[in-house]
Amino acid sequence: MAVTGDDTPGGRAVMQQRTSPMANTESGEQPVSLQTFHGGLVLPGNREHTVIEPIRQAGIPKILVVPLQQHTGAAAECRVTPGDRVLKGQLIAAPRGNVSAAVHAPSSGIVVAIETRPFPHPSGLTAPAIIIETDGHDAWLDTEHGLANYHEIEPARLLDHIRRSGIVGLGGAGFPTQVKLGTTVCHNVELLLINGAECEPYIACDDRLMQERAAEIIEGVHILQHILKPDNCIIALENHMGAARSAMQAALDAAADRKIRLVSVPDIYPSGDERRLIRILTGKEVPGQEYPTDIGILCQNAGTTAAIYQAVMHNRPLLSRIVTVTGAGIKRPANIEALIGTPFRDLIELCGGYNGRIERLLMGGPMMGFTVSDDTVPVVKTTNCILAVTREEMPSPPPEQPCIRCSKCTEVCPADLLPQQLYWFSYSGNLDAAQDYNLFDCIECGCCAYVCPSHIPLVQYYRHSKTEIRAREKQKQASDTARRRHEARQARLDRIKQERSEQLARKKQQLENEGNPEKDAKQAAIQAALERVHRKKAAAGIAPQNVDDLTTEQQQRIREVGKRRRQSGRNGDSQ
Repeated sequence: MAVTGDDTPGGRAVMQQRTSPMANTESGEQPVSLQTFHGGLVLPGNREHTVIEPIRQAGIPKILVVPLQQHTGAAAECRVTPGDRVLKGQLIAAPRGNVSAAVHAPSSGIVVAIETRPFPHPSGLTAPAIIIETDGHDAWLDTEHGLANYHEIEPARLLDHIRRSGIVGLGGAGFPTQVKLGTTVCHNVELLLINGAECEPYIACDDRLMQERAAEIIEGVHILQHILKPDNCIIALENHMGAARSAMQAALDAAADRKIRLVSVPDIYPSGDERRLIRILTGKEVPGQEYPTDIGILCQNAGTTAAIYQAVMHNRPLLSRIVTVTGAGIKRPANIEALIGTPFRDLIELCGGYNGRIERLLMGGPMMGFTVSDDTVPVVKTTNCILAVTREEMPSPPPEQPCIRCSKCTEVCPADLLPQQLYWFSYSGNLDAAQDYNLFDCIECGCCAYVCPSHIPLVQYYRHSKTEIRAREKQKQASDTARRRHEARQARLDRIKQERSEQLARKKQQLENEGNPEKDAKQAAIQAALERVHRKKAAAGIAPQNVDDLTTEQQQRIREVGKRRRQSGRNGDSQ
């Protein structure tokens, strides 16, 4: 993909779409013909200080703040209480539901509290966390050996092992890895894509990881190949990652693996985005409401792949990650492997502290990162970068001005949306129209806001609208659930009432058919007595006297007298 830059306000370079030559591959196979995607930016890398220095170890902090929510989906369920002693690798919070992730103790120590603490999130809100006072021994929990024979193990068992290891996407999204891999059950995976393209400025953690631990990543790829059975596999890096590419190629040669291809892609932001990278390498577009697996492609971050290797081969859950600590506000920028829960402040002090007064402290890069409240927030599984910037490096944005309809935002949007229209809909609160214009296809890359001459914080508008829509949908779901529960309750009450009514009707009918048992017994006794009297009279030969010459009228009167007598007898019995 050949790109040219032309100057935009602020000296920004915007990608021009042109057909590219063949990609640079080093596997000896046919080169991959790269495609283009709409928009994008050429940005300064600012990685020269961090990409050349080896990864440093942060050590064990005195206090670990381990949030229960470090991933997409439901927060983990706490399994410890204050006062409990925990060992390194011990499960301290279990996944709640399918889309969730386990949390483990990053080091040994005592649980001193379970409380809400500041949490690295764009909202700036607090979140429940497990506070561990470490003992410095870093004592591991006794666990079983790894699954070195994974080739002989069913993929379902490996997926369960990955789930219990608490692995999530380390590229920033934090989606539980076993869920992503599990979606391939209903899809044939044609391409396994390992994303090593760090396109955002300053961030170099994956670059250093590939330089120093290439063999682990390659073995992690082999594990994924066993689980997914893909037809092809590509590891994508950016053109500036020369040292990482050489290390990865050496690892492939050592493994004698000719089925995995290394492909270099141009340094265009945001080429590291999953859908943009798929577009570059295959020319395929992932439909807005679908996933890459729906078109036969599964993408995994290089760091996630290394974590899968550690979990499967050594039975080590996700306890640490590599973080780029950089910016003009840091004295000695570096890539540091830090335990989950380590306060930002500890890593900044390891890099020599602040370099004068900083303007902002961000988690993530300058384009998609967000400001954190202070440096006491902890490292979480999705913390790829701590960026301390000075006023000269990243000045506060000028006041927002009215949109001048210049369409620069539309030109650079990599998702090929209409940012100006989305802005108007978001500004006016017309959320339905924003959804009609595919608001949720926005990846919040910040390209539109970067080139906006009116300094409109477009991404903030989009994030707010997405939050409002999600809140509205959640409220609607709650309302629908309440309505369904009310309707079900009403139907249940009506059914119970109908069943009781039918039961009473059946009982009444039964009583009418069977009669009163006591009364029936009494009537039967009377009838039996009358029959005995008749039999006695018949046996004694008693018959009516002088009835031969009676007139019809006299006979009728006799019958009436007998009838009255019988009626009088029945009344007496009833009393």
